[in-house]
Amino acid sequence: MAKSLLSRAVSGIFLATLALSFPSISSAQKVTVQDLKGRTVTLAKPASRILIDDGRYLIALSLIHPDPVSIIAAWPRDINRVGALTYQRYLEKFPKIADIPQVASSASTFSLEKVLAVKPDVAVVSLGPGPSDADVKRCEAAGIPVVFIDFFTHPFENLERSLTILGEISGRQAQTKAFIDFRKQHMNAITQKVKTAKENPKVFLEVHAGMSGECCNAPGKGNIGDYINVVGGHNISADILPSTYGKVNIEYVISQNPKVYIATGGPHLEKTGGLVVGPGYTPDRSRASLQKILQRPGFASLSAAKSGNVHGLSHQLLNSPLDILAVEALAKWIHPDLFQNIDPAKTMAEINERFLAVPIDGTNWINLR
Repeated sequence: MAKSLLSRAVSGIFLATLALSFPSISSAQKVTVQDLKGRTVTLAKPASRILIDDGRYLIALSLIHPDPVSIIAAWPRDINRVGALTYQRYLEKFPKIADIPQVASSASTFSLEKVLAVKPDVAVVSLGPGPSDADVKRCEAAGIPVVFIDFFTHPFENLERSLTILGEISGRQAQTKAFIDFRKQHMNAITQKVKTAKENPKVFLEVHAGMSGECCNAPGKGNIGDYINVVGGHNISADILPSTYGKVNIEYVISQNPKVYIATGGPHLEKTGGLVVGPGYTPDRSRASLQKILQRPGFASLSAAKSGNVHGLSHQLLNSPLDILAVEALAKWIHPDLFQNIDPAKTMAEINERFLAVPIDGTNWINLR
């Protein structure tokens, strides 16, 4: 009898010790992240219902989740940001995307009512144009955590950290790390070689080229301008634009006489006669639209136009983790001698094979010649 009591006591001590050694399932599932505003946000468990305020976050999630649509509780349905054909591909593979509730995008006024109606596990919103501090407090008071990320304002500073946050809140850390390591390897191959460049050639990058008859929408400091800096170019628009984006006139561009001209575009410019490039377009169709925008007054006099150093880039590659494809294309255009062995098409094929839930295809970059 004494031995039996002793055995029970020892077993009880062992079980109590074991309980202390391992946290409960509920506490082990907790997710704590620090967002891009430096806020500490805790979720009770990895989120299965995520609200996003930018359609490009769908592309980011598709790099780390085999069915990104299954974990999206609401999105802005801003199809222009991902491309109409890209959306169609998601619709074909994940028909439920058509039924996902719509909320306001980062480009419009934040709607607290729509967020509360959806009741997501977490709201992932954009740094900068996202909700106000007061809106965030109201969401949190209603039990909805809010996390700020950034693929737009400072992509090279914030993109990796933002993608890591998406991986943590969705419980996809291993897949996220695999892609980040992949992107970092390709990025390092460029940044290390750029250090050997003997010059920083002048570059004029026109965003949404041909959207209107006016010249020209261009990046200033930050955002796409950062891409040009990283690959060793001199963004002439940043010399006069104080903010992320603005307008420059053709007279200024002519006075700077850039060595390289790069236009961004996409399906959204089909109706305006601008640069069309991306999924669904052939090289001939994209090249013809690139030639057309060069016919505007003043462009033919640029050194870039005379030498044929003119290129087109799908705008949908920017402001998302797919930007490594844009970086590789920019590197080849701005420093062709340094980056003869860089092949963005090969990189795209590997991303499709290893990561993307919905592969990308089509002409995502084009050369005039």
